[in-house]
Amino acid sequence: MSDSSSVARDSALAVAETRSLRVALSPFVFRGMLAGMGATAVALHRLTGSRSLTWRFAKARARTLEALLGVRVTVTGLEHVVTGGPFVYAPNHQSHLDILALLAHLPGAVRFAAKDSLWQYPVLGAVLDSLGMVPIAREDSTRSIATLERVRDEGESFVVFPEGTRSRTGRLGEFKKGAFVLAIRLGLPIVPVTCIGTRRLMPKGSRLTVVPGEVQLIIERPIPTAGLRFEDRDALAARVREAIERYHTGW
Repeated sequence: MSDSSSVARDSALAVAETRSLRVALSPFVFRGMLAGMGATAVALHRLTGSRSLTWRFAKARARTLEALLGVRVTVTGLEHVVTGGPFVYAPNHQSHLDILALLAHLPGAVRFAAKDSLWQYPVLGAVLDSLGMVPIAREDSTRSIATLERVRDEGESFVVFPEGTRSRTGRLGEFKKGAFVLAIRLGLPIVPVTCIGTRRLMPKGSRLTVVPGEVQLIIERPIPTAGLRFEDRDALAARVREAIERYHTGW
């Protein structure tokens, strides 16, 4: 075997070993970074009172975590949201990596809507409050809408996953109507977002193990909701689903 072939083989083995080590360590990196980021975000918010500063810190650390995990994110369609919103972003949901990528790469301080039961855990609740996440009470839509109206009036966008939970099969799940009712009630344009590659790198049930690789976010043109009524929610959901399905790969 020639020296060049031997060098190439050794190089390939070294790359494979490094990749395997990175995958093995990824759950610890993921948990460690989240814990550190959460604690620092709470401290920053309590010391400065600035949610803007806290949010900028969280976005920067989300990109750091991507780099540590070997996740490379490409964003297409940012020109559709250069006005800054506020918008309701409606992405598909394949993996915990969706949240990381959206946090890191959607423009501005985008809030995430989450079920209010998450706030029953004091530590997690403190982190969510520090980042301005929005509790959604499914049994009390009036209170949820009032909270979201305050977010809108502050000029900030928010993310709602229409599927409600991560897909186990890769197929696009049934869309719950809540995101579309909220968008109509708030009069905000709704932006379909397709997350591609996140399930392949970190499927549901993977226990935070991440395989290095490529992720793509495709941001579609905002769909106006001004003038729409409650009975238009199904047609609006169908338009968003059609936009996501144009690029949806199941991965």
